[in-house]
Amino acid sequence: MATLTQIRDAIKAKLEAIPGIGVVHKYERLATRVADLKALYVTGGQLRGWHIRRTATNEVSPTLGSYVIDHRWQIRGFMAIDDSAESEIAFDNLIEAIRDAFRADETLGGLIKGTQVPPPTIGVQLIEHGPVMFADVLCHGARLNLATRHFRVGV
Repeated sequence: MATLTQIRDAIKAKLEAIPGIGVVHKYERLATRVADLKALYVTGGQLRGWHIRRTATNEVSPTLGSYVIDHRWQIRGFMAIDDSAESEIAFDNLIEAIRDAFRADETLGGLIKGTQVPPPTIGVQLIEHGPVMFADVLCHGARLNLATRHFRVGV
């Protein structure tokens, strides 16, 4: 039986395994000072980081004492823009590497049933991509969605 924490940790580990991903936080890191927020997402001198947030949970009980639990996750990423280095292309490639990684292991190492949740989508979906200001830095920003499904027997 997977727990919420185990699923969140598995998503984080899957992201961290992607070369060049940057900093990955298992929750949305916030700070009251811009400099502190920026420091949370900088690696190798560049703002490049991601965070994970659970946005919804749906649970049904098809039979007495058994449960199907669907979680919706949002993965947000930011990378400082460097137009001369074609950073938009590098960021797009990171997004595709994330999608590939989850497609290659839909059960997160056997922890969950899979990432196919109605409507019939599977894996990581790119919802939004474009320039954003984050921590006073002009960045590429992306919002990705992931749905996970697991089963639980008993309370």
